[in-house]
Amino acid sequence: MLIFRSLLFNILFYLGILICLIVALPCFVLPRRAICRVIATWARVNMMMMRVVVGTRVEFRGREHLPEGGLLVASKHQSFWETFALLPLFSDGVYVLKKELTRIPFFGWYALKAGMIPIDRSGTVSAIKEMMVKGKAAGDAGRQVIIFPEGTRRAPGAEPDYKAGTAYLYRRLGKPCLPVALNSGVFWPRRKFLRYPGTIIVEFLPPIPAGLKPEEFSNAMQEAIETASTRLWHEGMRERDRD
Repeated sequence: MLIFRSLLFNILFYLGILICLIVALPCFVLPRRAICRVIATWARVNMMMMRVVVGTRVEFRGREHLPEGGLLVASKHQSFWETFALLPLFSDGVYVLKKELTRIPFFGWYALKAGMIPIDRSGTVSAIKEMMVKGKAAGDAGRQVIIFPEGTRRAPGAEPDYKAGTAYLYRRLGKPCLPVALNSGVFWPRRKFLRYPGTIIVEFLPPIPAGLKPEEFSNAMQEAIETASTRLWHEGMRERDRD
């Protein structure tokens, strides 16, 4: 049943992407908020399909830590799941994403229309400066800038590999940072076909205030995210093993 449910979900998921790309075509001539609403609706539909087809529920903890207005959101990245599922939780979220994705026909065009922030992962000084300028503009406009500090997906329990770009962006924005821990990789593993039943937990941790020194900020962010994500990983594995 696990294989069948996973196959059915994946078929519906990619079919949903195709339908969304078609439905969203009028958004090219509409204000930016229109495509953001379409993406948020698509994300909610995916989470509903996971619950119905696979039996994967979602629990959001720490919602009281979600502040209003401009904000840096630093999230653990274990799965493709959080690349869409976090967006509906914010009033005007914007992802920092790898530049290669913006070159994908339609998908990339929609991402640019939504005001997503592409970054060249070469790590050059000019690439980091470009990210900071666009991130600062988004934060000043009251948007929530969502970044994955490790840059790519890492399996639950893997050795963390945080990049320096998040600290640069934090300093440039001059906004609080909301650390986000999760265990999505337990139920939607990276580079695997299977989708497991259980409960994906996302935990919003107490915000890190603006104005810390980069090293102090980096240490506080990594400790908060890794401590909570390790706890959620073990919690998720216990649930998956019971099922």
